[in-house]
Amino acid sequence: MTRTGGCSCGSIEYKVTGNVFAARSCHCSRCRKAFSAQASSYAMIDPDSLTWVKGEELLTTYPEGGTEGKQFCKICGTVLCGLVDGKIHGITLGALNEDQDIEIKAHIFVGSKASWEVIPDSVPQYEEFPDDMSILSN
Repeated sequence: MTRTGGCSCGSIEYKVTGNVFAARSCHCSRCRKAFSAQASSYAMIDPDSLTWVKGEELLTTYPEGGTEGKQFCKICGTVLCGLVDGKIHGITLGALNEDQDIEIKAHIFVGSKASWEVIPDSVPQYEEFPDDMSILSN
């Protein structure tokens, strides 16, 4: 399945031709700040399955030079993907145009969630990152 996505101002667009898997919602304080929300929704992809359709030159990485980071639009600030060792690791689900067949498999880092947030009981919750990554597989 091919999925497309992009930033809120429309300056950056991408397509993903492979699977979107291991979808999770992270409630750590860093994700809350980066997304200005109670959590981030993120899924892994094969790094070679993402192609920038337009606006790749408008991507900014934070933090620069680290082993992990996020890439976002330098015009509107939309976070589009995560990096590990300089390669795309996954995408933010909010930036997708098509979201069918994606299911959040876990809520992670709920031990540091905002006190005002209520998480539904229907999806497994983990105080930190789960020891067993197989719970995230589709």
